Amino acid sequence: MNDHPLRQQGLELLGEHIKNNNLIKHCLAVEALMKALARRFGEDEALWGLAGLVHDLDWEETQPEFTKHSLVAAEILTHEGFPAEVVEAVKVHNHIHGLEPKTMLEKALYATEEITGMIVAATLVLPSKKIADLTPENVLHRMKEKGFARGVNRDLINLTPSYIGISVEELARIAISAMQEIHETLGL
Repeated sequence: MNDHPLRQQGLELLGEHIKNNNLIKHCLAVEALMKALARRFGEDEALWGLAGLVHDLDWEETQPEFTKHSLVAAEILTHEGFPAEVVEAVKVHNHIHGLEPKTMLEKALYATEEITGMIVAATLVLPSKKIADLTPENVLHRMKEKGFARGVNRDLINLTPSYIGISVEELARIAISAMQEIHETLGL
């Protein structure tokens, strides 16, 4: 897998701005998912992965005011010289701003990043607690349970077919496979 030349800088920025290890793992999971989606669609894997990696860069510092989430990250990334496509995808991914995702990268990040949280939660309730044992059917079943993983925005995930042209089941399959590749890093 090719990494973007700015990946190391992205990791350093995560280390500077994020203290919660689970949030860093989320960013790494979204990076893996975005790379896998880029492969699926014949897009720039390194660029898409970079967008996934840094998408929640400002999460902790914007929590008192969620309306600033993604806007602060976009400012940081612009200042650090990140590609405009990455900056825009990060900015647009916070649905609260009502910004319409336009490019395939923006649509993919917007609609799909939430599924990584569902996958982690669905893995942790398995008897083995191992992502190797998780199936797309497990994930789809859990998505129907309103009380399960309440923080996961299912409405965004359900935009996947209209935004990027694949089913939620295929998204789950792609995401599980991508996250299985980095299971040791994720602790799953």
